[in-house]
Amino acid sequence: MPGAEETISYKVPSYKYKGMLVGFGAAKNHCSFFVMSSTLLNDFKDEVKDFKTSTGTIRFSPDKPIPNDLITKIVMARLAENEAKHKRNEK
Repeated sequence: MPGAEETISYKVPSYKYKGMLVGFGAAKNHCSFFVMSSTLLNDFKDEVKDFKTSTGTIRFSPDKPIPNDLITKIVMARLAENEAKHKRNEK
């Protein structure tokens, strides 16, 4: 994401752009992609059905990664959420 700031947030590598965008991490038995939204994954439920999910998190393994196009869609959706929130807060 051009213009996004790399940071550590919630003890994981993350990206910020007008607020938290996404983050990622690794544990003993899985990797995690944090979408930093409690509702966004509802919009992608068909596309993430083959992954374990929880509120705002997709768990995956290196041998079964999240498809790049899905990551792009999620990041763009998060960008849209952050842009909308930023505009509301400017008023």
